[in-house]
Amino acid sequence: MGGTRIDVAVADGIAWITLDGPDTRNALDARSASDLITACDDVDADRTVGVAVVIGAGRGFCSGADTAALNRLRKARPDEVYDGLDDLYRAFRRIGAMAVPTVAAVNGAAVGAGVNLALAADLRIVADSATFISGFAAIGLHPGGGHLHLLARSGGTGVAAAAGVFVQPVPAAVAVASGLAWTAVPVDQLRDTVSRTVTHLAADPELARALAATLHRTVTNPAAWDQAVEIERARQMWSLSRPRKES
Repeated sequence: MGGTRIDVAVADGIAWITLDGPDTRNALDARSASDLITACDDVDADRTVGVAVVIGAGRGFCSGADTAALNRLRKARPDEVYDGLDDLYRAFRRIGAMAVPTVAAVNGAAVGAGVNLALAADLRIVADSATFISGFAAIGLHPGGGHLHLLARSGGTGVAAAAGVFVQPVPAAVAVASGLAWTAVPVDQLRDTVSRTVTHLAADPELARALAATLHRTVTNPAAWDQAVEIERARQMWSLSRPRKES
């Protein structure tokens, strides 16, 4: 079974970053997370790019952390767990720190760390069939990567509690109504809608990068995210170390 490949296509000032892992529904493991970071570095270095779009291949956006990777962490030493989680965290945190404005084009289900990846972007435009599924607590795992903070930052405390604690899925219509997403469109219109939304950024990369820097410094508060990551990490490590209950 193959992992998720990270493909980057740049056209007309837009960098399309695609997660392509049909066998794992675009899940992230250490290798694909590292490749995603490299893709972000490459996009930032290309001054002709004014905006980056993250999208999943096939019918899903991202199913979260690869199950095999999580199972290996359950058996690892504490220092290995700490570093292993950071390998995954750094990917979506890198999306949140890009020099260009970012859009998550959520074409299907975003699950667990896949929700984090979508919420790391500056804007979410979603298919009307898309769903945000926290997923962590349902499998006996504490959320990580600043998950609850990211949910609340975009959708409010009610969405953070409903999704992250009470494991309620957030369909596209609720995501838009709460502010978790900007708009929902039929999946076959998703790419065109995103392209139209970012036209002005793609045409003026210099202004786009200035806007991204100001947005990140004054609005999205990366320091609060950093703090949330460390608070959640300890609890997630604890939940990984517990004996697994038989289903």
